[in-house]
Amino acid sequence: MAYEEQTTGDPRLDQLVSALAAQFGATECRTICDRGEVTLVVPAEQLLSVARELRNHPDLRFAQLIDLCGVDYVAYGQAEWETDEATTTGFGRGVDAIRDLELDDPERFAVVYHLLSLEYNRRLRVRVYAGGHQPVVDSVRGVWQAADWFEREAFDLFGILFRGHPDLRRILTDYGFVGHPFRKDFPLSGQVEMRYDPEQQRVIYAPVEIEPRVLVPKVIRSDSRYLGDDRDPPVQGGANA
Repeated sequence: MAYEEQTTGDPRLDQLVSALAAQFGATECRTICDRGEVTLVVPAEQLLSVARELRNHPDLRFAQLIDLCGVDYVAYGQAEWETDEATTTGFGRGVDAIRDLELDDPERFAVVYHLLSLEYNRRLRVRVYAGGHQPVVDSVRGVWQAADWFEREAFDLFGILFRGHPDLRRILTDYGFVGHPFRKDFPLSGQVEMRYDPEQQRVIYAPVEIEPRVLVPKVIRSDSRYLGDDRDPPVQGGANA
């Protein structure tokens, strides 16, 4: 895939795009410029080499990792119910519809890195697709040490494995937690429930008693949140006026 250089309209960001093109033009990386932001999409097998260049190259100097997070793109851009006015691109949490989708898409899971160049006061987003059912990418802890706990969080919540991480274990959920709660095929009601049993005098796990359901908006309220600029002025004095 040929590297295609884009422009943002911002001279400072255009300098960044040109620097990325000069450094990675011969690779399979590509840039996306949207809403005044620059994203560099990097093949998983080139992640470590690209990360080192982003940190060390004198025209880039992205020395600080601000954030690292996982993303589940299954059902991205697909609507699970029809609405008249709401967007049709943001309803991706209905478990019943997701079960019918391709869950092993190689671009289902991604790891997103937010980088900051203190030297040039520029920010960059890096996206790496991690695979489908068993997503794996290399750990960047050796490049940016701040990635340590961020990678553990992405592993805990999305089940993304980070090859080379020295201590990859759960960080937010319990050690006995089943599944990864930020995956979109994870049931909203969870797998098990935890409660204190007064007879046993300890915390126990039990099957979930909440019936699984999809949160579909069914009520449209005719109040000021849904009126246009021609709405009537509010009544003075409150409800008892």
